Amino acid sequence: MDPTTDNAGNTGNPGDARASLEALRAEIAKAVVGQDPAVTGLVVALLCRGHVLLEGVPGVAKTLLVRALASALELETKRVQFTPDLMPSDVTGSLVYDTRSAEFSFQPGPVFTNLLLADEINRTPPKTQSSLLEAMEERQVTVDGTPRPLPEPFLVAATQNPVEYEGTYPLPEAQLDRFLLKLTIPLPSRQDEIDVLTRHASGFNPRDLRAAGVRPVAGRAELEAARAAVAKTSISPEITAYVVDICRATRESPSLTLGVSPRGATALLATSRAWAWLTGRDYVIPDDVKALALPTLRHRIQLRPEAEMEGVTADSVINAILAHVPVPR
Repeated sequence: MDPTTDNAGNTGNPGDARASLEALRAEIAKAVVGQDPAVTGLVVALLCRGHVLLEGVPGVAKTLLVRALASALELETKRVQFTPDLMPSDVTGSLVYDTRSAEFSFQPGPVFTNLLLADEINRTPPKTQSSLLEAMEERQVTVDGTPRPLPEPFLVAATQNPVEYEGTYPLPEAQLDRFLLKLTIPLPSRQDEIDVLTRHASGFNPRDLRAAGVRPVAGRAELEAARAAVAKTSISPEITAYVVDICRATRESPSLTLGVSPRGATALLATSRAWAWLTGRDYVIPDDVKALALPTLRHRIQLRPEAEMEGVTADSVINAILAHVPVPR
């Protein structure tokens, strides 16, 4: 089959796809300073058809990051500000009565897009949070008994604030497990912060990405070609066993009340595969698993209260497990 061509004039063969996705970092850097790991995580999620939870204090460009990614990939994006009074139908859509036809018609909600930014998802009650579950898992929403498929590609990027807990509703473990990755957005380094202020002093407008020079460098054709190539990336039995051993070790850790489920193990295998392809290999090595272990597993484990009081973190537990689980040769 001949490679297809998207609106930006890009072809969808695997070699071009990898080069285009690698170019995303430079393109997004025109708008967002110093967040390469988060950009890579979002690309990995797109390759794996997964969703991302972005955690960081206010003002570290979480929203801008998603908008810049959508512009660089020429995908549609919509934003929902999650608030305590947000209803499930405000996300999924609802039936609206048309007085002219005397019939009910479906009015799609903001979930019908390619990249949905669910801003401060932990500020809305569980009923509304759960409205995303079917969309995230089944790629459809059901309204009045009728399933309605979502566009492809579809990615939910949900943000939450790690320092404000008053008036928030923590995500339940079942919903956290639906997120492929949890990416932490750190405060910028001193030099990165100087660069941010210099850009703003020079007239940078975060609401006008075109003026900032962000242009589409990839599209649906590249993404589909990349996904097909990732699916062909080989995984040896030793690597599969290594992933299983890491996840089983979390279930036996004395610092945890909840370890990684088999769904989490499947997710780690998928993200390791995508990372291996992005780095130019058609096979997975242990370093790929280690590179994606933290973002893939940190939200799937639960610390014991006494461990938290001693300063233990999810990342420190996972790092300790990676240091002790035998690495295949």
